[in-house]
Amino acid sequence: MVQIDEVDFALAAFRQDGVWTVGELTREHLADLETLADALRRLPGDSGAIALIGIDEDYFLLVRVTGSRVRVLVSDIAAADESDLAASALEVLGIPAPLDDDEDEEAVPAGDLDLLGDLGMHAMDMAVLLDDFDLYPDEVLSDVARKVGFGKPFDDAVGLTSA
Repeated sequence: MVQIDEVDFALAAFRQDGVWTVGELTREHLADLETLADALRRLPGDSGAIALIGIDEDYFLLVRVTGSRVRVLVSDIAAADESDLAASALEVLGIPAPLDDDEDEEAVPAGDLDLLGDLGMHAMDMAVLLDDFDLYPDEVLSDVARKVGFGKPFDDAVGLTSA
């Protein structure tokens, strides 16, 4: 497994009284999906809390926790080879990690494409973004954040905002 240093960004977003808040998650929160979900449950939010995590400029994870419900989207199952967090997400989804000799050129997403559907980012929109192999994780998640309503705070946090 690649070290946690391969995580490019790890942010949590939640909406309270109609206002979105975006903040950084600590490295300790990224040990596995259960630890991450526990951290997200502690955040206030009208519709739960969302984790947006970019790994090695190649993959991303979206995790949404609403009460006891945990919903996950991994942009490419190959992320399980590089991230304990992604591996634990696949385990929760009941999907075996790909074999090291699986050299599939195309990303294979897994999980709930509609985990943000009630917030305006529907499964079809997510599928279109996942099919664009020219986009980096921060660009995909920036589009997601913009569609859901916290684009500027997300862009500021990951450094996509121009000076």
